[in-house]
Amino acid sequence: MANKRDYYEVLGVGKDASADEVKKAFRKLARQYHPDVNKDPEAETKFKEINEAYEVLSDEQKRAQYDRFGHNAQGGFGGGQGFEGGWTDINDIFNEFFGGFGGRQGGGAQQGRRSPRRGADLKYELKLDFIEAVFGTEKDIEVSRSENCPRCSASGCEPGTSPTRCKTCNGTGEVRRVQQSILGSFVNVTTCSACGGTGEVIVSPCRQCGGKKQIRSVKTLRVTIPQGVDNGMHVRLNGEGEPGMNGGPPGNLYVEVHVTPHPFFRRKEQDIIVELGVNVSQAALGDDIEVPTIEGKEKLTIPPGTQSGSIFRVKGKGVPHLRRNSRGDQVVIVTVSIPKTLSNDQRKLFHELAKTMGKEVTTQQGEKGFFDRLRDAFGV
Repeated sequence: MANKRDYYEVLGVGKDASADEVKKAFRKLARQYHPDVNKDPEAETKFKEINEAYEVLSDEQKRAQYDRFGHNAQGGFGGGQGFEGGWTDINDIFNEFFGGFGGRQGGGAQQGRRSPRRGADLKYELKLDFIEAVFGTEKDIEVSRSENCPRCSASGCEPGTSPTRCKTCNGTGEVRRVQQSILGSFVNVTTCSACGGTGEVIVSPCRQCGGKKQIRSVKTLRVTIPQGVDNGMHVRLNGEGEPGMNGGPPGNLYVEVHVTPHPFFRRKEQDIIVELGVNVSQAALGDDIEVPTIEGKEKLTIPPGTQSGSIFRVKGKGVPHLRRNSRGDQVVIVTVSIPKTLSNDQRKLFHELAKTMGKEVTTQQGEKGFFDRLRDAFGV
């Protein structure tokens, strides 16, 4: 026991090191001193010392005993425990150096290559005008994607021929090489480069796809855009993405909607906003005006004394909801337009009006301003 080095010193960590710090130090040193990597004659001894230290310090109970009694703990440490304490980490290291322990990945590459795989999803960006997004529409789009080769039915072989077993891997899809280490023989398993892990070689490739099993094509699809979609939303077309491999299902096509702004309509969720200007007399005396909506003109009564920035609603003239049978409103923001030029008669009338109204100015304290009314209108 007297000749044993302190385990913390072996791993180069302090006694207050966390479990992650101990693990990190072990992995670094194990890579450095593994005999199959480090050809120094002392590497094997150093490697065993590193593993013994980690076996103790990675186990909470053993570490507590070691911290209290050192190498004199009851039963001692090391000697006959092998790599059980560090099995996971040793396995990780061998995966990096040799591709895994023999038998642990048997058939994995071939099975992965031959198992059904879902095709990739595709994305298409579609431009809609404002009204199309509100009421929905149907559009024909052209999508460039892969298709299973019709000549060879996605086999990759010229019709009348078939693939042959790969001679390099004997049809397994894997190449195994035995390597020796201090722990015995280990098998390095890699994907066969001759067949790409399929276990088969195409001797007579299809003339149309060149053995790739798929070809590029442009397909025209009809997309139904539901009413009420908004900018950035997606419409999913199931099964219209890239084809699957080895009998796997195809991916999906996602159509992303981009809505072109309207000249004067704006949208906030399911409400449509329009701003209208009325003249001074209409605002002061009130008036029945026509309001443009997405379905034509609607009558709106402006009460006498309407202030600039007043907000009115035309019920049910907004955007339809996507998932229920209802619609938002048309929100009308009224602004009072002050004329920049006046005729002589108009000027005289305004002068007469000014005499009756005086020159006193008043503050608007206590009255709701424009932004207050806007928040009230949208519930924010």
